[in-house]
Amino acid sequence: MKVLISGTAAAPGWPAPGCGCASCGRLASGHRRPTEVTLTDSVRLPLTGPLPSGHRVSTGPDGLTLTTPGGERVLYATPAPAASHAPQPPASHDVPPPADRDAPPPADRYGERGARRVPASAEDGRPACDLVLIDVLDRPERLGDLRRRGVVGERTHVVAVDIDHRVPTEAELARRAALWGVRAVPDGTVLDTGGPVPGRVPQPRRTLLLGGTRSGKSAEAELRLAGEPEVLYVATGPSGGGDDEWTRRVQAHRDRRPAHWGTAETTDLAGLLRTAEAPMLIDGLGTWVAAVFDEYDAWSGGDGRDAVTARCDELVAAWRQARAQVVAVSDEVGLGVVPATSSGRMFRDVLGRLNQRLALESEDVALVVAGRLLPLPI
Repeated sequence: MKVLISGTAAAPGWPAPGCGCASCGRLASGHRRPTEVTLTDSVRLPLTGPLPSGHRVSTGPDGLTLTTPGGERVLYATPAPAASHAPQPPASHDVPPPADRDAPPPADRYGERGARRVPASAEDGRPACDLVLIDVLDRPERLGDLRRRGVVGERTHVVAVDIDHRVPTEAELARRAALWGVRAVPDGTVLDTGGPVPGRVPQPRRTLLLGGTRSGKSAEAELRLAGEPEVLYVATGPSGGGDDEWTRRVQAHRDRRPAHWGTAETTDLAGLLRTAEAPMLIDGLGTWVAAVFDEYDAWSGGDGRDAVTARCDELVAAWRQARAQVVAVSDEVGLGVVPATSSGRMFRDVLGRLNQRLALESEDVALVVAGRLLPLPI
């Protein structure tokens, strides 16, 4: 099936006329036009009128699914309401849809912890879509969920549409598209869904992201794995206890996490690294070091400090042998004032040395400052 992608931007275009943001200011007028896709020389998305004979359309939680007379399936994955991560009821459309057989089952089928493997075919028994047009800037983890459920398979062409100033530059769009396995094509691209799907860019096996408080390092880590069908999120910090402010921070992290990701709250990072098969996100190493200090009552030094050192050695050894992709978040401790207490200085020294050792064993290390990513080459 030949597909003409005349436009790839959100409704106002990118740049948006009259918008004063930095993203729009960097681009010439008309850089990307509003999304317009023509299929088989006769069907235009977004749909504006009746379908030619033999085409079928249905709407569901993932968006609009079009089936051509030849059996090709195209999903236009429209943005989900921002207020909810749960599947939404079928939406109405100008074209009366038939019974929605293409809609996926509710997400709660997978259980509270989510993340299970599925074959490369949709769960309703139909094959994976031939083409998915998706607003990947809305919530990129939706793509990971489509992969998890088999709606997107190895032979599915995935194209970014509805692009706009939610991404600062074309270079950043290309970086994210490579992370997520999406094609960010220019306006005017002609695509043949019968042709080969470009292979996904191999990602580093071990990534260490450093940054200060509220630097954006956790958001960057989540962005790295958003397009994956299966992710284990490892939370190393306390749940909050009686600290209301910390509880709110923990809840904000939980709310931002994709619903289909698995979660482990543990300090046994070495054990998980040795056994994990799915990509893993560790957030973060600073709270892990603090928890290990608590576990061995090491804040005053003595034998507890030796036990902390042994746990760090074990973690570095497991990190070196990790088989699955892993992204870890850690605090950069060398940019602040010298701690006023001996225990604070000891914590800083242990975490700083651990950061150095893990960085030495990582293919990718970056510093996140004010939401900006600064790669740290060897």
